[in-house]
Amino acid sequence: MTLEEKVMDELKNAMRAKDEAALRSLRAIKAAIIIEKTSEGANGAISEATEIKMLQKLAKQRRDSLEIFEKQNREDLAVKEREELAIIERFLPKQMSPDELRTEVKAIIDQVGAKSPADMGKVMGVASKKLAGKIDGKAISDMVKQLLAQ
Repeated sequence: MTLEEKVMDELKNAMRAKDEAALRSLRAIKAAIIIEKTSEGANGAISEATEIKMLQKLAKQRRDSLEIFEKQNREDLAVKEREELAIIERFLPKQMSPDELRTEVKAIIDQVGAKSPADMGKVMGVASKKLAGKIDGKAISDMVKQLLAQ
């Protein structure tokens, strides 16, 4: 079952349940899918990797907005972002724990032979490709900085 089919099923269920938060989130996902499918070179279909990237982008947008709303004490808007983020994350693959991330990044650092923070680019190139979809890029970056600074 493709992401689009899953979203459509969930959308029907949300309509029946009159779940406004789910409807908002699912419509945003559906709109992003349509944009991707109609983009130049897509030929009306998108790959699973593209779907994951798109979902991660939507989740990141929600996290960034949530952070801003919390700083501005706008709890009414922050609640909406939290609800939408929870729905979007249901479609993402299981995210890595900090311990799993640390283990993976240490292995990548050993693999590329990184010794100092100056080697961060080498590590990030490999880590971003290997861990795509499993964890947010910012979390990868933070862990690489932390491990290379030791």
